[in-house]
Amino acid sequence: MKKQRLGQSDIYITPLSLGAMSLGKDKQKASNMIDEAIYNGINHIDTADLYDFGENERIIGEAVKEKRHDIILTSKVGNHFNKEKKEWFWDPSPAYIHQAIDASLKRLQTDYLDLYLLHGGTIEDPIDDIIETFERLKEKGKIRAYGISSIRPNVIDAYVHRSNINAIMMQYNILDRRPEELFAKIAEKDIHVLARGPFAKGILTDQTIVQIEKKAKEGYLSYAYEQLKEVLTSISSFQKSNLATIALQYVLQQDVVRSAVFGASSMDQLNKNIAAYTSEKLPPDIYIQLQSITKQLLYEQHRL
Repeated sequence: MKKQRLGQSDIYITPLSLGAMSLGKDKQKASNMIDEAIYNGINHIDTADLYDFGENERIIGEAVKEKRHDIILTSKVGNHFNKEKKEWFWDPSPAYIHQAIDASLKRLQTDYLDLYLLHGGTIEDPIDDIIETFERLKEKGKIRAYGISSIRPNVIDAYVHRSNINAIMMQYNILDRRPEELFAKIAEKDIHVLARGPFAKGILTDQTIVQIEKKAKEGYLSYAYEQLKEVLTSISSFQKSNLATIALQYVLQQDVVRSAVFGASSMDQLNKNIAAYTSEKLPPDIYIQLQSITKQLLYEQHRL
């Protein structure tokens, strides 16, 4: 897989990233899956301090400690959690960020994070203080770059124009095209998107019927159940590639999207997701057809 630069940083990541949230708590299984992802060319692993209340970071730290310099490691911050009570609250204060980064580094058994993301964010946050805190962490060598994980247009706009972020993680797939309205603004600042959920909860895979019945019986976003089935049938009808390949190609079509961040809970699922990847771009006419079949949804809340 060809690596590409993330924002204006010196970080280069692969077009596929392994999202670690679904790896589970079986340490050997998680380690095997991480090894398999790396063997297949993936160099970026994404986690968060909140996943399993820190246990996810701990498992990843153990799995990658011997190959730390071969991977790009991302974690997130902002959810102040109590592992014993399994409770958390939003806390993006500088004091908590400084506390949280040290805890994450310890769990991950590393001296630094390649990318540190604010795990959410509201327009009421002390944004300038948060930005200054991330900059201080860069100066101290605890992080190489920073960004946000958000789908709130007003929050994204604030960080795009007031900070030196290199990446924005957003849910983006062929059924959830809401981020597209922000792409021009993001690209203009030489910031890149990490697209989480490229397979839309598994709906955009060879398990589409099973997953629709399991996770989208009430629909998906503004797609009603029957409409969703019709759209997916249409998408599958004019391409020789499988649905998962089309899903990845669509997400990665625009240069502003640097990587598709997918999760996997089994080795089989991991390998199927990796096998769906192709470096080939969609032909322009097919890309336009896909856009005509699907909806150009817009974010309804947290507008500018």
